[in-house]
Amino acid sequence: MARVVSIQFGYAGKLYDFTCGALELHAGDRVIVETDKGRGIGAVVREPREVPGSELHEGIKQVLRAATVEDMESAARSKIREKDAFAYCQKKISERDMEMKLIRVEYLFDGSKAIFFFTADGRIDFRDLVKDLAYAFHTRIEMRQVGVRDEAKMVGGIGICGRELCCSSFLREFEPVSVKMAKEQNLALNPTKISGQCGRLLCCLGYEFETYSTLKKNLPKCGRYIQCGEVCGEVVKQNVLAATVTVRTEEHREIILRGEDIRPDQIMDKPKKQPREQAEAAQQPPGRQARDNRPSQKNPHRRPDRKGKGRDTKEKS
Repeated sequence: MARVVSIQFGYAGKLYDFTCGALELHAGDRVIVETDKGRGIGAVVREPREVPGSELHEGIKQVLRAATVEDMESAARSKIREKDAFAYCQKKISERDMEMKLIRVEYLFDGSKAIFFFTADGRIDFRDLVKDLAYAFHTRIEMRQVGVRDEAKMVGGIGICGRELCCSSFLREFEPVSVKMAKEQNLALNPTKISGQCGRLLCCLGYEFETYSTLKKNLPKCGRYIQCGEVCGEVVKQNVLAATVTVRTEEHREIILRGEDIRPDQIMDKPKKQPREQAEAAQQPPGRQARDNRPSQKNPHRRPDRKGKGRDTKEKS
């Protein structure tokens, strides 16, 4: 068994597991850990727990120690250096007229590397820019291109709901979102209404998708025909949260029924309309229908003339 603790390196960031040995750690504590890129400072999110050795992923790192006051002061100085590096890099991008947008700069805890996050529509040749940055800051430089969703998470902001963006407040990982989720919740497919600050579909469309899908299974679809007791008509509207449907009868009356009151055998396809000739024939008396169905008798001695009108060719006696 090994004691494992979950740590994040940024607010609402991805969680990483580290072994902590005999260290007594609590949620919110700052610790120094060993990562693939060097030492870093992070915050404890989940307190230590016992995990079997067979469940530990390969290459798991360990917590070195709890962060001290000197470590926190060093991290604060790195934040100041990040602001200076951001301003300098932004100036060089403008001077070189490069088609890229700088998002954020991060320094490793030991200052051995500076990571510059940016967005761009295509590939960017930033070799000369890296030389300028390395000469100015005397450290290793890494240029990392990110997507628009990662940009929104780093920058933050206020969503159309009036609250802080989910991705920058509590959402640690992005989940796939599709237009089907908006359709299932009967939302208007207006890009300005269902798109977030990043220009992609709102992440919150997936929060209630499973609930709507489950509730809709117990309701007949719009366009189906229902014969429930004395109510016969077509389903024209669904209220998923209230678990009701609106039925329009042949008398053009709208009646609300609960989904639990409708049995599966009472749901059927909408009856097809009969052709106009068959409907008129069905309304005629039986005798008239028989007369109308008799084959027409033509005069064998009548033939069309040059003007298209028929004339009688029977010899006169």
